[in-house]
Amino acid sequence: MQNFNYHTHTYRCLHADLDLSDEEYILDFIKMGFKKMAFTDHCPEKNIIDARPNIRMEYNQKSEYLDSIKKLKEKYADKIEIQTGFEVEYLPGEEENLKELKSESDKIILGQHFIYTNDKSDLLIFGSHNFSDNELIKYAEYIEEAMKLKIPDIIAHPDIYMLTRKNFGNIESTVANHICAASEKYNVPLEINLNNIFNRTYYENKKLNNLPIEEQRKKLSAVAYPCKEFWDIASNYNIKVVYGIDAHHRGHILLWNELLELAKDVIGSETINKLNFIEE
Repeated sequence: MQNFNYHTHTYRCLHADLDLSDEEYILDFIKMGFKKMAFTDHCPEKNIIDARPNIRMEYNQKSEYLDSIKKLKEKYADKIEIQTGFEVEYLPGEEENLKELKSESDKIILGQHFIYTNDKSDLLIFGSHNFSDNELIKYAEYIEEAMKLKIPDIIAHPDIYMLTRKNFGNIESTVANHICAASEKYNVPLEINLNNIFNRTYYENKKLNNLPIEEQRKKLSAVAYPCKEFWDIASNYNIKVVYGIDAHHRGHILLWNELLELAKDVIGSETINKLNFIEE
């Protein structure tokens, strides 16, 4: 059973619980028996490109964020290994800024939530834009380019593109194969992200509920990712896989075991058993 998590946010992104401290996240991980974790909050942008409110920390918060984690790392050194990190998006022209973030932290995960328009004047964002087939191909190309440049340590929710698609057809398969082939080539693990499951079940309507797992299973048809078809394809590649809880809310970490069970329901035990999970 995986006893580490490299996908954890903080109040600084402004869409996590604002009253949930960095230390409380750590205490929950310790309570659940985790041996290692990384804070990978949404990265600040030196050049403001993603100007949406309540998405990421300000650039002037970066030092405080890193200092907070380093202090907690020392405080809890005998109980859990704690790493600094960021969740980033790759954009052409931002390579040096991304490499700077990498040099300042232990872990970089690539959560590609958007791509540029053709003229680079704006962003096309999952959840607010209905991606065309060509735009989905560009999404996969951005991910591959980031791997080629050795920016990410992990690709977070590589199947997030299913937020914009109703069915898994030829283009969705092409994108999956593109990402998996790049993961294999550059030896960068892919993440089975548990956050969309959490948001559609235990955190439905943005309020934590304590319904039994049997009731939560009834809601899985609303889950866009993890996507069974994507992971069926991934299971045919020689790639490394990791679970990411993508923690944002109080009580999220404590549902780790239940979320793993629900992910198995979505993806299927046969596919899960074929995947090469990292053990650290």
